[in-house]
Amino acid sequence: MTAIALTVAGSDSGGGAGIQADLKTFSALGVYGASVITAVTAQNTRGVIAVEDISAAVIAAQMQAVFSDLKVNALKIGMVSRIETIKTIADELSAFGGPIVVDPVMVATSGDRLLREDAIDALKTSLLPKAHVVTPNLPEAALLTGLPIAGSAEDMREQAQRILALGPQAVLIKGGHGDTTDSVDYLVTSDNVLVLSAQRIATRNDHGTGCTLAAAITAGLAQGLTLVEAATKAKTYLHQALNAGRSLQVGEGRGPVHHFHQWWPA
Repeated sequence: MTAIALTVAGSDSGGGAGIQADLKTFSALGVYGASVITAVTAQNTRGVIAVEDISAAVIAAQMQAVFSDLKVNALKIGMVSRIETIKTIADELSAFGGPIVVDPVMVATSGDRLLREDAIDALKTSLLPKAHVVTPNLPEAALLTGLPIAGSAEDMREQAQRILALGPQAVLIKGGHGDTTDSVDYLVTSDNVLVLSAQRIATRNDHGTGCTLAAAITAGLAQGLTLVEAATKAKTYLHQALNAGRSLQVGEGRGPVHHFHQWWPA
């Protein structure tokens, strides 16, 4: 049976993040990708220029079209910039029984805000409780908890526990924004903390790393892996994509990781 993953996220015209990064990741990892576009962004490697939200009605229609025909094995939720979008997605997920990965896309790599302030509570109450795993980076975890950005491993684990209390089955808090020699993530559940570590890679080509990691986890879950297996495999894939991406020449700003590093050289 063909493994199918669905991404519900925004479109990145520069191709490095969002829907584009998700579909590239799914394909690179041997999973068929379907998509529901929540917003169209005009952006490139230097930043976000404009954002146009897709109407709630069209988001609902996209989800209904996919679910009525495709057997979706796992689903990823990315950019959901406003309350109407979040509520529509939550309603359409009522009959979906597969694993859901929520990547709380709040701020782009460039620093541009992608989630409206008034939508944070809706994200916390409507989508996080449905999640198999939530994958915040350090700034996103701080926004979700109302705490300062974590400066230590203890802070990261504490914030992960607070997010876990909002209802998801697991939280993967990511240390990519830290300044340690290794990039350390913590996969936190109600009864366990798993450390996922990789050597930090010095590169300007890191656009879309959060989307890519969450999509890789979704791909693994769609293939029947456990969350631990999927997260471990995803961490390895992203590390390899970051390493290979150092040689990519795409744009003048923060370039993308190399999603297809296994198939063609940079």
